[in-house]
Amino acid sequence: MLGDGTLSFLKAKEDFKRQIHFNGTLYSDIHPINPTSPYFHVAEELRPFSPEGLHLIVCVHGLDGNSADLRLVKTYLELVLPGSNLDFLMSERNQGGTFSTFDTMTDRLVSEIFCYLEGNNLNPKRISFVGHSLGTIIIRSALTRPQMRPLLPKLHTFLSLSGPHLGTLYNSSGLVNMGLWLMQRWKKSGSLQQLSLKDAEDPRSSFLYRLARSSELHHFRYVILSASAQDRYVPLHSARVEMCRAAVKDPTVLGTIYQEMVHNILGPLMNNDKVTVVRYDVHHALPSTANALIGRAAHIAVLDSELFIEKFLLVVGSKYFQ
Repeated sequence: MLGDGTLSFLKAKEDFKRQIHFNGTLYSDIHPINPTSPYFHVAEELRPFSPEGLHLIVCVHGLDGNSADLRLVKTYLELVLPGSNLDFLMSERNQGGTFSTFDTMTDRLVSEIFCYLEGNNLNPKRISFVGHSLGTIIIRSALTRPQMRPLLPKLHTFLSLSGPHLGTLYNSSGLVNMGLWLMQRWKKSGSLQQLSLKDAEDPRSSFLYRLARSSELHHFRYVILSASAQDRYVPLHSARVEMCRAAVKDPTVLGTIYQEMVHNILGPLMNNDKVTVVRYDVHHALPSTANALIGRAAHIAVLDSELFIEKFLLVVGSKYFQ
């Protein structure tokens, strides 16, 4: 028999679906409202772990960030996977240096990874990466380095949170574009210049284009792309790695360049049936503030919204790290 609380929930859910004219299926329509096992249940088969079963998760912050930015991701993965042998490297080598070029930041991250492995005498069986914003590009760049080749067979999950994989081209927010331009000039930022594909006279010689051509994402078992239309800092199509109407209609070389970048990144993924690519579109409940208006609130909500991180990892995200 259903209790009063459950009945109230079901009634409120049906009222909500009618109000928004929603004819699809909600998560609670499929799964039982009262789960049969707790969120933090430790399955018996997960308890016995040998040192060879170590799963290293490398978390890389974004522009002007720090090693604590992804602390909630670490916390909830540890909570939801208590029987797993997890170890976390919260990258800090690029703190205060994210306005450098991506080549410089890549060198720092690669060095940090090997220092961590050697300093702690670790030989992980699996390695996953979680990146926010600009950090996702540093991760992809690091994977192209020759030193990282021995680690490629160990790659498991790549979780991209608002990653500008196609740069900041075709951003619909003029205000953000102006802000990024001013910051690029003020900070003399190599990374922001590279994200706008203005670091080379020929766009095909730009950092992002060359990175797309040498993408190593197909070595992962799971590639998870999280994006939000409310995020004005990183265009939705860039975070989702997909074509956009503006690029298709663009008669200049940039339109062609953009289409080639999408193909170069997705091609190896689509041709490898061992890789699972999942896109998640996120809509945050944000207050009406200036940060929400310019899109900054949604860009950082994936870091500081405990509600989002808890629900994302407990409901759908944790399975990619098991």
